[in-house]
Amino acid sequence: MAAVILAAGLGTRMKSDKAKVLHALFDRPMISYVVETARAVVGEQVVVVVGHQAEQVKAAASGAGRVAFALQEEQLGTGHAVLCALDHLPAKSRHVLILCGDVPLLTAKTLRKMVGGHLQAGRDVTVLAVELRDPSGYGRILLGGERNLMGIVEETDASDLQRQIKLVNTGIYCVRKDFLAHGLALINTRNAQGELYLTDIIGIGYRERRTMGVAVAADADETIGINSIHDLAAAQRTLQKRLK
Repeated sequence: MAAVILAAGLGTRMKSDKAKVLHALFDRPMISYVVETARAVVGEQVVVVVGHQAEQVKAAASGAGRVAFALQEEQLGTGHAVLCALDHLPAKSRHVLILCGDVPLLTAKTLRKMVGGHLQAGRDVTVLAVELRDPSGYGRILLGGERNLMGIVEETDASDLQRQIKLVNTGIYCVRKDFLAHGLALINTRNAQGELYLTDIIGIGYRERRTMGVAVAADADETIGINSIHDLAAAQRTLQKRLK
């Protein structure tokens, strides 16, 4: 098992010239929490994808332990970011955890449960999902029989019925490495943003009848991404409660 942490973005909604993952929670850059959690699950087999302010992000990530780095010179989407990391993964790794550098409250316990279910079921893909009372803005998880994953539909593309789904995508995945490489080779930039979306591998997996499923996080607070100063303050309050 290896891990890829996506940490190349700037995060313009933070209203700061500092890369998003460098913003601090209790005097520690948020990327250090994610690296620490990843290392607790996969050991040193961690690759951090850097881009904006790469050297500062490398220094912040290395403060939480030894990791490798992959450079995403242009930010061309989440699929492109993982593609940049593929060649840096250890040859012996068979499965890849994909984490977000701006989701610092995720725990090793949740990831271990996700990985355990993924391996036990022999899946090609497991998506970490969470149930939200208000799922506005999130991609909805589409499930078939026996809770098999059929797809992820973004809110802008969802039907009225699909928008009522409260189970949403957190952007955290566990993927069999050979399928990850195969799927990334097939995705394209034919979308409004002209980017390579990691979520497109789900559609490929469905068409190829791959084994895919979900793990549902028990605590929604763990999976919240930091996109604004308001989010950062809320995360700090959550972390404060956790540390009491």
